[in-house]
Amino acid sequence: MGSPRAIIHVDMDAFYAAVEVLDHPQWRGLPLVVGELGPRSVVSTASYEARRYGVRSAMPTLTAQRLCPQALFVPVRMARYREVSAEVFAVFGEVTPEIEGLSLDEAFLDVSRSLRLFGGGIEAIGRRLKQEIVRRTGLNASVGMAHNKLLAKLASELSKPDGFLRIRPEQVHAVLDPLPVGRLWTVGKVAESNLHRLGIRTVGELRFAEPRRLQQACGNQAAHWQRLARGEDDRPVQPDAGEKSISAETTFVTDLTTLDQALSWLARLAERVGERVRAQQLKGRTITLKVRKPPFETHTRQLSLGEPTDATRELLDAGRTLLQRWWAAEKDPRLRLLGIGISQFAAEAQSGLFAPSPGQDRLADRINQRFGQGSLVRGVVLKSRRGGSENS
Repeated sequence: MGSPRAIIHVDMDAFYAAVEVLDHPQWRGLPLVVGELGPRSVVSTASYEARRYGVRSAMPTLTAQRLCPQALFVPVRMARYREVSAEVFAVFGEVTPEIEGLSLDEAFLDVSRSLRLFGGGIEAIGRRLKQEIVRRTGLNASVGMAHNKLLAKLASELSKPDGFLRIRPEQVHAVLDPLPVGRLWTVGKVAESNLHRLGIRTVGELRFAEPRRLQQACGNQAAHWQRLARGEDDRPVQPDAGEKSISAETTFVTDLTTLDQALSWLARLAERVGERVRAQQLKGRTITLKVRKPPFETHTRQLSLGEPTDATRELLDAGRTLLQRWWAAEKDPRLRLLGIGISQFAAEAQSGLFAPSPGQDRLADRINQRFGQGSLVRGVVLKSRRGGSENS
């Protein structure tokens, strides 16, 4: 049997409401409901201040108004939420390509193959996710960590808001046993009532229940529920293959105004992406350049390679071509953000006679893993350490 998986569940705290407060700071601390008042309208999200009055998602807004008359009701701005969600998922893509998005504000990440790359284990990656999300978006995320999806999601739920919790294998029963049985995945209200009639109110009581009696009362689901009660869950993280990518990007405090500066930063980002691709044992065919010029005008450019690659040199060469083309086409080129990514991953192909050797890249990876990121870099990268400020 292989090593336990390393699964992270990230759930943004009161996401829609938090975005509204971010854009309207004067609303901070108020009971805020995202959803317009009307006979057919429902609550999309409520701030934690509104939740204290019993306001919940999917509740009719008129009911929410009765519970909290002083609440501020604001319309849903889905385009804005998608924009912020894209920033959050970009952070996910920088630690692993194994991302299963559940909604705009929630995802599972399998970071099993990223542990050595980032060092410090699953908690180091979880901490990085929280820090990067708040740095780039100003929003808090709750992060749950465990060896399977069931426990990772439970960890984020138990630690909300602004949560950070890991459930280790030896802690499973201590955490699960006291919980109400309804907290288990797939145990809905009807199932919970059936279990209550059997005298089973906690997860621990479900775990120790006599299997035959449980099956007679609850049918085929009984064995499944008892596996969950033991903390067992073998569901894999299922990424959308069409969206799988590895990328890195940087937002600058001071806009870049020269191509030389931009190329230097591009080399730094390409090294970071190349190292992650090799750590995941992947090879990609499509290179994407992302640029943003002030104030918030974002462009992407793509280039497809003849063969999949994990070589930093090929990644950087393609990125340079795209950046130079964009720069030459602009009347007044200035960069607020620069990013590069690789996607369209394929099975590892046999190297051609003139394909770049991965030996130097892998040696650099080992040196940087041992002595810290940036210990060994390309000469052009050194220019990015002068006069530039990195936000991400």
